[in-house]
Amino acid sequence: MPYTAAAETFRQRLRGRQPLFAGWTSIGHPQITEAMALSGIDFIGIDIEHSTISLEQSQRIIAAAQAGGTVCLPRIASHNPEMIKRLLDSGAEGVIVPMVSSVEEVERIVSWVKYPPTGRRSFGVARAQAYGEGFADYAARWNELSSIIIQIETVEGVENIDKLLAFEEIDGAMVGPYDLSGSLGIPGQIDHPRVAEAGRQVVESCAKAGRACGTQLVDPDAESMSQAIADGYTFTVLSSDVFLLGSWAKRMRGAIGEVRGS
Repeated sequence: MPYTAAAETFRQRLRGRQPLFAGWTSIGHPQITEAMALSGIDFIGIDIEHSTISLEQSQRIIAAAQAGGTVCLPRIASHNPEMIKRLLDSGAEGVIVPMVSSVEEVERIVSWVKYPPTGRRSFGVARAQAYGEGFADYAARWNELSSIIIQIETVEGVENIDKLLAFEEIDGAMVGPYDLSGSLGIPGQIDHPRVAEAGRQVVESCAKAGRACGTQLVDPDAESMSQAIADGYTFTVLSSDVFLLGSWAKRMRGAIGEVRGS
């Protein structure tokens, strides 16, 4: 079921370091995903880590993304093999994994995502395998077409980035500036030169290893998207549903105040 035309080419484009753009949802309703997919984005990220989105809601979001011709990569909440297995069986084309800092963590993640002989993911029959109708094709092609993106959000992760990207199964890394600022002892100062330098190190390592590198823009436009590419990022998360609603609330608060004060 996940092998749509979009899924056929997504990993190749990711590994080819082509510019890719993503939507990001933290609200567990598939209509938001359907609306985002109309924009022409390349994939949808589900933020399970910092939301109340459940596994059941995730499956509906995955289905909505794929119906819109868009790949879906949930960001898991923690390094949890059960969560990964159930999301993949729900049809996700891969996962985004937060807080990856060590070689041992990458080894475990790969083992949880990939089928034998590469990994240890167990075989099941669910939505991903078209409830059995597509089992043989899915099992044969999964290791080749599934994607793993790791998030670099700690000083240790930055220091180990070359070792983490040495795993052939890792398709890319995404810089997490907020947690990285905390790890550097300057929490919340995402524009600090030390955070920027750590981000540049990840960008350079990804380029050297031939892996995708990602970032997120809170208020994206064509100029900032082009700048992200110029800075060496190959995929960009374009805001999120929460940021968009927050921006609307801020503008409306100002407009309401202006009208009431007139």
